[in-house]
Amino acid sequence: MLSHLASRRQMLLAGLGGTAAALLAGIAHPALASAAVAPPSKAGEWVQGASKSSVRRAYSFLSAKFDEFGSGTALRVPRSYTGGFFQTPTWDFVASFAYDDALVIMAWLASGTKDDLNRAVLLGDTLLYAQANDPIGDGRTRASYQPDSFFTLNGSLDIGSPAAYTGNQAWVGMAFAHLYDRTGKKRFLEGALLEAQWIQDKTSDVERAPYGYTGGRTADDQPNTFKATEHNIDVGAFFTMIAQLTGQKVWRTRARLAFSFVAAMQDPASGHVWTGTDPDGVTTNRNPIPEDVQTWAYLATLDHRYGRAVDWTLENLPATDAGVSGVSYSSTDVSKVWLEGTGQTALALRARGARGDARLAAWLLWNIQKAQETTANGDGRGIPAASSDGLDTGFGDLYYASLHTGATAWFLMAAKGWNPFRL
Repeated sequence: MLSHLASRRQMLLAGLGGTAAALLAGIAHPALASAAVAPPSKAGEWVQGASKSSVRRAYSFLSAKFDEFGSGTALRVPRSYTGGFFQTPTWDFVASFAYDDALVIMAWLASGTKDDLNRAVLLGDTLLYAQANDPIGDGRTRASYQPDSFFTLNGSLDIGSPAAYTGNQAWVGMAFAHLYDRTGKKRFLEGALLEAQWIQDKTSDVERAPYGYTGGRTADDQPNTFKATEHNIDVGAFFTMIAQLTGQKVWRTRARLAFSFVAAMQDPASGHVWTGTDPDGVTTNRNPIPEDVQTWAYLATLDHRYGRAVDWTLENLPATDAGVSGVSYSSTDVSKVWLEGTGQTALALRARGARGDARLAAWLLWNIQKAQETTANGDGRGIPAASSDGLDTGFGDLYYASLHTGATAWFLMAAKGWNPFRL
């Protein structure tokens, strides 16, 4: 296998120009190298990853989205998607997804500046308010909120999607955990514990093997009976943080349950991780195979066994479109680049640090930066969700070339080398 890859690598590099070939010589994955858009002429500008200007502009985008529907100390959430498909003369989709909001908080914490820390705290307080004022009031947060009318006239929340997915709860909880770890403000630990207890009470499954955590609650507050590898990665990382912050060993035991499900989903032959189970909670769902669980499994655990899952992504999901290269969303459609997943892959490579990983991570970051500068719906600051419209996830959704707070936050965390799954 290794000799086969080495021979392919030499053939692919032979077809590149001198500068590009020299820069890509350290990349051990020919599937991506073959799709390479030529990087900058000066190697030093590229191997260091994203430029300071690109990072600064991306942070400016997040700040602008946060202030679009409020200012000062007003509690508020940023819209998730801007431009293109989501903003037309007859339709303006302004929903703010809690997962994206958690990522924005973490990107601001990665910044290291006082202003970004203050923004992170304010957005964290907004999510605490949403948790405390939820109409059910059991510690959950919802999939999305409406930033243009976050507070309705009667003072209640304007909820966009009322679903309460397990992974979303864990991401909001991880954001609270990071905020407590950084600031020492107990309200964030209390919010994190409410999220953690909700996940434990509502989704733990030790009756249907492989054991783990189910998908949460639907918009109608009915149980999602499937188990998602993505959710269990999130839960394992989140519960590990709770154990670290509280010293309560029971959370580490619960984290091991979640991670045992992830381990059960790894294919022994290829090393990739399956997406999870069917609604019966038992039968493995083998189609599609998504990118995020591959890189997240490694980032959450730093376990070498999931280095194979990262390699699977590099070999099976490379994509080039609209002058940009990276990885796609899943095995369903590799015709377009998923910029959020490309940032996740760059961060996983930086964390792994194997031979050639640093150079490949820098090359992926440079491609995201190129998308920032050239995307059709861009403002030179935000990162688009996809390189062009219509990326099929394989899960019934499409991604578009609209600017996305989540993709922008992943780019910033990758550029900073900041792992959201670890304290």
